[in-house]
Amino acid sequence: MLLNLKEILDLCEKKGIAAGAFNTPNLECLNAVLDAAESIGVPVIISHAELHETVSKLSVIGPIMVNAAKSSKVPVCVHLDHCESLDYMKEALEIGFTGVMYDGSTLPYEENLLNTKEAVRIAKSFNCGVEAELGALASRESGHKHAGGPVYTEPEEALSFCRDSAIDAFAPSFGTAHGIYKSKPMLDFDRVKTIHDLTGLPLVMHGGSGVSDEDYRKGIKSGLRKINYYTYMSRAGSNAVRELLEKQDVTFFHDLALAAENAMRENALHAMKVFAGIE
Repeated sequence: MLLNLKEILDLCEKKGIAAGAFNTPNLECLNAVLDAAESIGVPVIISHAELHETVSKLSVIGPIMVNAAKSSKVPVCVHLDHCESLDYMKEALEIGFTGVMYDGSTLPYEENLLNTKEAVRIAKSFNCGVEAELGALASRESGHKHAGGPVYTEPEEALSFCRDSAIDAFAPSFGTAHGIYKSKPMLDFDRVKTIHDLTGLPLVMHGGSGVSDEDYRKGIKSGLRKINYYTYMSRAGSNAVRELLEKQDVTFFHDLALAAENAMRENALHAMKVFAGIE
């Protein structure tokens, strides 16, 4: 069933769990994520990132995502991730997306706030929830490193930003990074808890792949209700393809696609169980 971002995160808040937000730039990723969620009955968020436009155009994959969510047996939000263009956001809303993350984190505070308020105004007319970010991760969504490392979100500034922007979910910077972790991340969960207590909003972990199960649980206890997860799921798919090619001569591409899909499903399933507190 299709729900908006606020509705999904309200469910998670009541249960004290987090929903996984998985980028699904192709059908294999989409099938893997929804099959995993339905197998254990947990709410899930399927996302399209603006940077994946070169992988699959929003105009093509977007309607497929919305239709899949509507027919799913579990609550699903169809979310636009790391959107830096309000025009691109409008395109997603017209397709039927029910969550958007406006990313003005690289902009000066006042400009980020102004743009975020406009994103909220537009999205609300579509009954769509809005997430925004303050601070900067150690690397951008593309995997390119931030020149100065992570810029941690100040709790009092977060309170002002959330109050003035009227967003539904907030993504603080607390030590995570996009892409593959080269070493164990140093995560400031006290900062997460303080921001959650101050703002009263569900919080979002960006750069969620590669974090230990223990740290996921700590983060959820501190107020994380949405965990973005893609890199390690995608890597599981590519590893499965590599292993299949090493074992046998493959004639049909669909065999490779299915191997990737099955591996991604198992990887996503493990993450979902941790996020939902399922042993």
